[in-house]
Amino acid sequence: MVLRLLPAKLALLITLIWLPVNAFSQEPVYYVCIKTNQGNMRIKLYNETPEHRKNFLKLVNDKHFNGTLFYRVIKNFVIQGGSSDSRNAPAGKHIGYGSSSQTISSEFSKERFHKKGAICAPRQPENINHFRMSDISQFYIVHGRVYTSEELDLLEKRVNNPILAELRRKHYLPFKDELDQLKQTDPREFNRRLGEIRAKIDFEFTLSDRLIFTPEQREAYTTIGGCPDLDGEYTVFGEVVEGLDVINRIAAMGTDKNDRPLKDVVIHIEECY
Repeated sequence: MVLRLLPAKLALLITLIWLPVNAFSQEPVYYVCIKTNQGNMRIKLYNETPEHRKNFLKLVNDKHFNGTLFYRVIKNFVIQGGSSDSRNAPAGKHIGYGSSSQTISSEFSKERFHKKGAICAPRQPENINHFRMSDISQFYIVHGRVYTSEELDLLEKRVNNPILAELRRKHYLPFKDELDQLKQTDPREFNRRLGEIRAKIDFEFTLSDRLIFTPEQREAYTTIGGCPDLDGEYTVFGEVVEGLDVINRIAAMGTDKNDRPLKDVVIHIEECY
């Protein structure tokens, strides 16, 4: 009897041993705390953007951001900071990409988007940054605004309609006269040819840089808000999980002609849990 029960007990023991190991094999989640004279924010860094997470944490632990400013503040858009040339910058000085800027490849993720509180990597314009490399040595946090469903529909059309128009010029216009004639002389062949053309257009459209907001994006943008027009252009690598009110407070500050707050907002960042 004991010998017949041993395999079952052994199998149960193996299962019990495997479950804890598997449960603890998940990738750890990292947090940083941004402390300012306007309040503090706790930020969760995404595992879906490992290079941004790794490089940002290295700069945090090297104290790269400490003493820098939120130097670009635009209400209903973003608050941007961390540039090395903002540290101890005199009032009125124009601040941009610091001398210690560090670029890495972008890591776009459809699941991570520009909702309110998203922390993202800025970059230089494409005319001088052809591969859209991120400058991880500074960052911006989304303030944004709330959108209606109709506004999101219009944003999709603004991006997608030119793509569709170009695909129609490519696949339909060269054969328009021939198709018009077939419509009159051979409707069956006309429908077959038109179906083929539509299938090509639909296929290439799905492979294009079209804009289709997911249900999660629509839920966020119509409730807490954000900057949906930035999606797919800049890497989103984390989000504020505590301290959204601090974003509001900073975004409401008075600014000069360069969007720099009239009262300095000094940054201190450290890892936290």
